[in-house]
Amino acid sequence: MIASILGGIAANPWTRAALRYGAIAVAIVLFLLSVRCSGERVGRMAERLETREKANEIQRRMLEAAARRPRDRGELVDRLRDGGF
Repeated sequence: MIASILGGIAANPWTRAALRYGAIAVAIVLFLLSVRCSGERVGRMAERLETREKANEIQRRMLEAAARRPRDRGELVDRLRDGGF
């Protein structure tokens, strides 16, 4: 039964052409979906990179501020007296 149906499909040139064009259309749709998924993945990676750069900038500023802090109470008092705090 199935063999006769497949044989009938293969024998008819119009059916073969329709199957060929259908296969091409399915391939194009799958390609476009693949491109869309990879685009979304690239967008997420770019967003993650931007977030990481912001976090690194904040951490760098914190480290710079820690490097400029007074070392002891005497240095703190000197800064407060000079008005440079």
